[in-house]
Amino acid sequence: MEKSRNVSETLTSVMGVAVIVIALVASYFIYHNILGHPDNFVGGNPDNEPLEGNYLGVIHKGSSIVILQIAFIIILITYTVERGINLARASGKGRNKSFAQTIKTLLGRGEFEAIETACDTQRGSVANVVRKGVGAFRQISNTENLRPEEQAYRLKRELEEATHLELPHLERNMAIISTIASVATLIGLLGTVTGMIRAFSSLARAGSPDAVGLAGGISQALVTTALGISTAAVAIVIYNYYTNKIDKLTYATDETNYAILGRFKEDIKAESK
Repeated sequence: MEKSRNVSETLTSVMGVAVIVIALVASYFIYHNILGHPDNFVGGNPDNEPLEGNYLGVIHKGSSIVILQIAFIIILITYTVERGINLARASGKGRNKSFAQTIKTLLGRGEFEAIETACDTQRGSVANVVRKGVGAFRQISNTENLRPEEQAYRLKRELEEATHLELPHLERNMAIISTIASVATLIGLLGTVTGMIRAFSSLARAGSPDAVGLAGGISQALVTTALGISTAAVAIVIYNYYTNKIDKLTYATDETNYAILGRFKEDIKAESK
């Protein structure tokens, strides 16, 4: 199990590096061949001003920092899809709140076979923890050379181990989405600052006021901030949405674990009387 976990972590790291490299290459291509296409500019020359109403050319004039912003968008889309697929699998086939209530009811009746059937139907992370917990419950209950306290401790440890094996998969790559939400705005501001520095430097070298040129330079500099803020806003919404789903799965897992432990303690009390 430890070996398979190490292999999984290695593959995740390799995937992370591959996504970043592919995103940078793709964003470089988009910046130069799509945004920087000659048809987007006056006279068919990317060094000229963008055509009126041509937003592709306007974004291209936001400087090469736009490449990073496009890379952030590609990475965000990639991990949004990846997290959506994996969290959908982890959620199983039904509502976890209803599933947890069903497990509690079946535990009260002592219908362990029905619980296993329900786990096979539900699937997902909560069902995996419940199946392992119920299996440990039945195995420990049949162990006669353990004191009640030791049995309860062993069951609790089995439940915690099963939970710790499932929950890290839910939170994987969430840090990347939260990082994009923070960094995209900062990179956008950096592009704006460097763009304004270039605009004012050009004005100083010209030696005479040029309101039109200065306004154009500032508007182009603000492109990176607009991209950064929009990317960060979407990333925050996605992060909060997935965090809410993870919290619901965690709550359902804890609820079923407490139910299993509670039923086990009731059995111990009944046997001691």
